[in-house]
Amino acid sequence: MSRAYYNASIEAFLQADESLIIGELTKAHGQELQHSQTVAWAQQIRLLKQVFVNTERNGNVFFEFMIPRMGRRADVLLILGGVIFVLEFKVGASTYNYADRTQAAGYALDLKHFHAGSHHRYIVPILVCTNALEQNAPLLFNSEHVANVLCTSGSSLAALINKTITQLSLPEFNIKTWLEASYKPTPTIVEAAQALYSKHSVVDITRSEAGSQNISETSLRLFEVIHQARLNKHKVICFVTGVPGAGKTLVGLNIANQHANPKDDEYSVFLSGNGPLVAVLQEALATDLYKNELLQMRHDIDKQLTKKDARQRVESFIQNIHRFRDYYLQDRAKPPEHVAIFDEAQRAWDKTQTAKFMQTKRGIPDFDMTEPEFLISVMDRHEDWAVIIALVGGGQEINVGEAGILGWFEAINQSFKHWQVYCSPNLLAGEYVSNGIEPKTLQYFEQEQSLHLATSMRSFRAENLSSFVHFLIAGEAAAAAQIYSQIMHLFPIAITRDIVKAKAWVKNKTLANRRSGILASSNGIRLKAEGIFIKNTIEPEKWFLAPGDDIRSSNFLEDAASEFDVQGLELDWTLVAWDADLRFVNGEFQHWQFKGTRWQARHKLENQRYLENAYRVLLTRAREGMIIFIPEGSVSDCTRKPEFYDGTFQFLLSCGLREI
Repeated sequence: MSRAYYNASIEAFLQADESLIIGELTKAHGQELQHSQTVAWAQQIRLLKQVFVNTERNGNVFFEFMIPRMGRRADVLLILGGVIFVLEFKVGASTYNYADRTQAAGYALDLKHFHAGSHHRYIVPILVCTNALEQNAPLLFNSEHVANVLCTSGSSLAALINKTITQLSLPEFNIKTWLEASYKPTPTIVEAAQALYSKHSVVDITRSEAGSQNISETSLRLFEVIHQARLNKHKVICFVTGVPGAGKTLVGLNIANQHANPKDDEYSVFLSGNGPLVAVLQEALATDLYKNELLQMRHDIDKQLTKKDARQRVESFIQNIHRFRDYYLQDRAKPPEHVAIFDEAQRAWDKTQTAKFMQTKRGIPDFDMTEPEFLISVMDRHEDWAVIIALVGGGQEINVGEAGILGWFEAINQSFKHWQVYCSPNLLAGEYVSNGIEPKTLQYFEQEQSLHLATSMRSFRAENLSSFVHFLIAGEAAAAAQIYSQIMHLFPIAITRDIVKAKAWVKNKTLANRRSGILASSNGIRLKAEGIFIKNTIEPEKWFLAPGDDIRSSNFLEDAASEFDVQGLELDWTLVAWDADLRFVNGEFQHWQFKGTRWQARHKLENQRYLENAYRVLLTRAREGMIIFIPEGSVSDCTRKPEFYDGTFQFLLSCGLREI
């Protein structure tokens, strides 16, 4: 697959006719093309031909170079004098705005991190706004050899390029070898959803060969199960397991996206009880759809899609599971979808929690089913065939009343033995089923290794982060330190007792399109003394999607998110604030909750597990690195005694973490 719509040596580019270049770009584009795009290409071509008259010519030029993580293409890449220049053009723009700077810098960082041929190269992003005033900013590089964004109207572009080449004085490299190097993107779940919705292949947007192969194999097997269920008129449940960040949600979204048309014979819906995840995905996809349609229909007002229309389209295949459930409580009809994908299936409610909710919130006093049992019963209304895909995470139950995976097993054994069940062998391990399984439960299960996603892809820097966190939460410092010694140079984890230092550390790391944020346990009530108000309500769509200069954005480091806000989502850099609810004392963790005006011990093992899982979620949200803030406490405040925090801090030091 060609990475660029047009690729040529600079000499060949100079000799080529403008119309022929635009013709190649148009042919490669392959979709309905707006006049404004061809006008922009023409201006870029003319400007670059002028630039190359006055610069080094022994290099290559690439138009519309693919950046898979972002699901977009950089306008122009130049390779000259051993330097990679990333050019983002804004034809007609008179200002260098924040979003455009971020876009250009993001392309440069993604090349550095995800393209093997660019790992050790100097990369310079340049924003060209053709009607803006010239800027005179110094050329500065970060520790990864990625420069700050240079801005120009185009009139000084040749001078910027020549100055950079002269200043660095680098040897040239083999462009063919560079171009053929592997590209291993690691998109966030939001970026992945956007790319899938834009018809990118799921393989194109997964990073490692192992991860890509695993996701591809799992997806193909599920498509096969769905297809065979339809042909043979079977009802099937597939349990898909995976390590944190392995791509379970991505697999589910891929299936729903492939069969999102209601007229499709295998029409599918992605369902999640994770409100923030659903809200963020719906907003991101609806915004993308609206913008794309607006560009395509800009000259036909009557056909323009409204934002409401865009949201309705997206909501048809990504839905909140509770709305799905409530609708079919009232309506006994069968759902239009034959395939239902349940994300985080282990978080479905048990009978007690479901009955309590139905009685107090829905006015149904005699409801006598667990949530898994009811959800299966809805799909069982189909007389011919149906498929349920249950995506299961281990150690992620974080709320009272979550049935865990045993709730699904019990529902199948009691009421739905006529359903075929497929699962991975890993599903039956202790990580997913903590209370053990009776042998009779397994007699209907067909085990398939392809239904387990074994490779974490959340962090392109450290695939072993989840193992480190596992030993940390278990209180096993030596094992945690041993793993951290392997990942510390790729995935930095710092600790501090100073919240100001913690914020500065994160802000210094959060470059370009990267996102950061403050995370804390939902019971971290006494962090309020440090300016972290965990009880404040955030708007997930704004927190995760708003640009970094928006005060509602996570990057502003003002509003903290809890485990309930971020489960299933991720940030590039995180600041995890650690309160006294989980404290390390005398060689082990103690579990506490703050009620009223004081701390109370958590005695129930179930409640202790919820707290541990909350911190497990918080500590595995980062993709590039994190800092953990442990307060000093105060001798004058009985709810924040220094001894509540000191043991935790010393324990983290013994896990190999470095204090700043």
